[in-house]
Amino acid sequence: QVQLVESEGGLVQAGGSLRLSCAASGSILRVNAMGWYRQAPGKQRELVAALSGTGTTSYPEFAQGRFTITRDKATVYLQMNSLKPEDTAVYYCAASRTWSMNVIDYWGQGTQVTVSS
Repeated sequence: QVQLVESEGGLVQAGGSLRLSCAASGSILRVNAMGWYRQAPGKQRELVAALSGTGTTSYPEFAQGRFTITRDKATVYLQMNSLKPEDTAVYYCAASRTWSMNVIDYWGQGTQVTVSS
């Protein structure tokens, strides 16, 4: 089994920055791809950033140029810059045994990010 523990989110003003981290423990050799999702109230969970097992990153349009995902061994980071109120959501760390996050096998508990206008 793999456990994912996210750092605490927080409250930040629009235009500000925030870095989230997610530490994986347990059977981490099973983990290939890692990424971040988010879910705002009343909305579906959506991909924020993905890092494949081969090191390829991918971002949806809203995150391109503002968010950066990196990984150092068993910890994955999400650097968020130029934050907007619409980025307010619960952010979840995710991990997959596949190379490209086709299937999410493990989820973190989620951490709240609130961006004030």
